[in-house]
Amino acid sequence: MVVESDKADMDVEAFEDGFLAKIFVGEGESANVGDTVALIVEEESDIAGAANADAGSAAAPAEEVVAEEVAEGASYDFTTTEIFMPALSSTMSEGKIVSWLKSPGDQVSAGEAIMVVESDKADMDVEAFEDGYLAAILTEEGEMADVGAPVGILVEEESHVAAVQAGGAPTSSAAASAAPAAPKPAAAAAPKPAAAAAPAASASTGGRVVASPLAKKKAESLGLDISTIAGTGPNGRITASDVEAAASGAAPAKSKDAAAAAPAKPKHIPAAGVIAATPMARAAAKKAKLDLATIVGTGEFGRVTLTDVQIATGEKKPERTTKAKPGQEVVELPEGLVPFTGMQRAVSKNMEATLTTPVFRASREIQMDKFNALYKDVKPKGVTVSALLAKAVAMAVEKHPIINSSYDPSGGTVFNKDINIAMAVAIDGGLITPTLKYANERDIFELGEDWKTLVGKAKSGTLAPDDYNSGTFTISNLGMFGVSQFDAILPVGQGCILAIGATQEKVVPDKQAVLGLKTINAMTVTITCDHRQIYGADAALFMKTLADIMENKTTDLLL
Repeated sequence: MVVESDKADMDVEAFEDGFLAKIFVGEGESANVGDTVALIVEEESDIAGAANADAGSAAAPAEEVVAEEVAEGASYDFTTTEIFMPALSSTMSEGKIVSWLKSPGDQVSAGEAIMVVESDKADMDVEAFEDGYLAAILTEEGEMADVGAPVGILVEEESHVAAVQAGGAPTSSAAASAAPAAPKPAAAAAPKPAAAAAPAASASTGGRVVASPLAKKKAESLGLDISTIAGTGPNGRITASDVEAAASGAAPAKSKDAAAAAPAKPKHIPAAGVIAATPMARAAAKKAKLDLATIVGTGEFGRVTLTDVQIATGEKKPERTTKAKPGQEVVELPEGLVPFTGMQRAVSKNMEATLTTPVFRASREIQMDKFNALYKDVKPKGVTVSALLAKAVAMAVEKHPIINSSYDPSGGTVFNKDINIAMAVAIDGGLITPTLKYANERDIFELGEDWKTLVGKAKSGTLAPDDYNSGTFTISNLGMFGVSQFDAILPVGQGCILAIGATQEKVVPDKQAVLGLKTINAMTVTITCDHRQIYGADAALFMKTLADIMENKTTDLLL
């Protein structure tokens, strides 16, 4: 969850594994520190039992304790704020400093992660609750401290850092003895009026952008570079309202010169043997049995993030910027699962249903010069290539009835008296087969008009089931796309499908030619047949008849 305190909006992580059973404090509502806001149960089956629980019975409120002065023998004429070891889980009694994300003298903003703490449950970022400067570190990296014990000291002014270091900061053990028993940190002193009146500092320090978690999420969702947004929060901190203003164009972008002039900050270097990683990254790496030392971190200060681990396991693909050539737009390609439409699901099921059918294929080349000449003559009268092909195939099927048959599971051949030629048509979102019925009995002009009507209905999605389910023989033509030859998949309930390739020029021997060669136009056709009732000789004879019609008897197509 994201919690808005009196200082900042902050992410709150879970301390325990389990299931979110009930929420006591809804979004937009307020709660006192220590109040129960939600209930987590260990098993999913326990959720129902927690439905009647109330906040009072779920957990006792935290005890209110006022922090005592920590530094014994050290007094200052300015306000200091102790950074306490937080209670990161309900069973935590002490914690280990995995790494400090800030060094003494560094500026700290409320809501900014300043250290990583290892509890008995997980490693977690600990954020600052006050603005100021880190004056002293009481518990070094790799050392332990009791819950509630001061582990660092914050001051309001940078000039006070030297005074704390010169005056001697209390040791971790001495501070722990004077620390309050409760894990709740002491309330910070009110900031000086002069500090409130000071101009807002840049939200970027040494390249680090200081922003509330909600602002970062909003910027990411809106596709904004948060480093270009000017913050209006304390010390220039970027808030959610700043991001919204930038998205609407109402707020000016941060000056690049101001960002470049920001004081440089030394890079954080973890202690020897310490691998900087987020708690979620550590948990994911442990689950995947990965050594964090083998993963290159892309987070702040080179920390290993959850995304880094997911990329290492293959769960996520690394993000990359698509490059475009100068003067060209970036091409955005689709990615991820796109569910099938109803038509695509039907096509997929039909294709799978034929995988168990034993088939064979046969190919033949057909000379197309006379056929093309006929098409040139009838094209002005509205006859298409598809109508001509359907007529030629129907005439050949008429002489070989076995080609127009289908297999019966009882063990037999089903002959079809009608010759209905189905033509595969690709439409937006799928494939459909409008059917020219009784193609052997009708002239090419009637077939041409019928085909135009069927294609129009296919594109508008108004075909009746009988318009595409009544085929007895199917033609699939990819010749118009330049495909020279291909195999087609046998449709369910039919005995054959014919694949039509592109017409291509070829040089062939010719004894009557001057040089003994001539150029012809040829097309390769491939038939796929159900081998349970149709044999190779049947297919060969059909192909021979089809070639004879298209090469030598084109005038018969006009009858």
